[in-house]
Amino acid sequence: MTRLTRLVTAELWPPLLAGTLLFTAILCFGYFFVSSQWLQGVPLGLVGRWIAYQVPDTLVKVLPMAVVLMTVVAFGRMNTERELVAVQSGGVSLGRLAQPAGVVALLVTALSIWLSLWVAPRANVETRGLYWDTLTGAGLSTLAGKTVDLGGGLTLYLSSYNPATRELRGIRVEKWQADNYQRGTLILAERGTYEGQQLRLQGYSTFIVDYAAAKALTQVPENDPAAFRAAVQAVFPSVVVPEKATDRLTVDTGLSRQQTLAKYADAIGADAQGWAELTATLRDPKAKPADRQNARISLNRKLALPFANLVLTLAALPFALRYGRTLGVSLGVALGLAVAYYVLFLVGLTVAGTLPAFPEVGVWLANVVFLALGLTLLRRA
Repeated sequence: MTRLTRLVTAELWPPLLAGTLLFTAILCFGYFFVSSQWLQGVPLGLVGRWIAYQVPDTLVKVLPMAVVLMTVVAFGRMNTERELVAVQSGGVSLGRLAQPAGVVALLVTALSIWLSLWVAPRANVETRGLYWDTLTGAGLSTLAGKTVDLGGGLTLYLSSYNPATRELRGIRVEKWQADNYQRGTLILAERGTYEGQQLRLQGYSTFIVDYAAAKALTQVPENDPAAFRAAVQAVFPSVVVPEKATDRLTVDTGLSRQQTLAKYADAIGADAQGWAELTATLRDPKAKPADRQNARISLNRKLALPFANLVLTLAALPFALRYGRTLGVSLGVALGLAVAYYVLFLVGLTVAGTLPAFPEVGVWLANVVFLALGLTLLRRA
């Protein structure tokens, strides 16, 4: 029986690896093709590094397709050449023959979970940072004229950005008190830099502003200068203007420069949240309900897609026995099953957004449907 397990396992690895390489290469070529207009004159080493950073997230998406191809090709070939019939006539059940496929799918699932929750989020941040800062050289230019949330109630606005010097111009930093929406700190700076998690500002002024006190200005008598000065002092309890124009102010931010680029540089932000970030949001009693809901959906999504490797292995087995006669047919069946799964998976994510109490129902919908489909077809087979 051990020898039989080794033989079946040997049938599984070649199509799994071939499918993984094929589908990964196709998607990576797509990334390169879409961005090729921005990569003229860029050293091939940097382009290769940029593509390599996208591989972890790509693998999470293509591994389910690869395991479907693995199952259809391997078991289809064994069935076509009557190897399955010969083994089953010797008293070995189909379930026993399929155990190696289940073990391989379980290993792929574990790998996919690790990539999805720990590796891909960080690689996605590195991808965007490398793309905007090094490959295109645009840096923070796409953020000019925008107000971006740096976390912890801190927002940043910049009027312009010089890619050559990596310098920000016309900077406004705001942070409002959590317990008083009318009182906050405002920092205005002529220029500065943003590296790592630090904003270094030059030509700055710092103001603490109380807008509740500003309302009281309208009630101050016009003929009472002392009362007016006291009211203005209440509006601006603290004003800091450095004596030297060369003095610098360092502000620690909640997001690093790369994380800011990953979140705001593109129209669609990078998927940069992993296990630590998502679970922290879910445990945070001060987190906004919308943020907690999004974290709940994202965490389930990052678990549901890896488990598709197990579900699709089971669902693909009856199709392999019926249709896996040639490599071309096997590839077509594998692609058809994978596309059907991903369509249903996207539908489930849409449904999850309409079920705030139980978003898991929508996220795991595709897995449940394909698991039921596989078990039903296997009974009939």
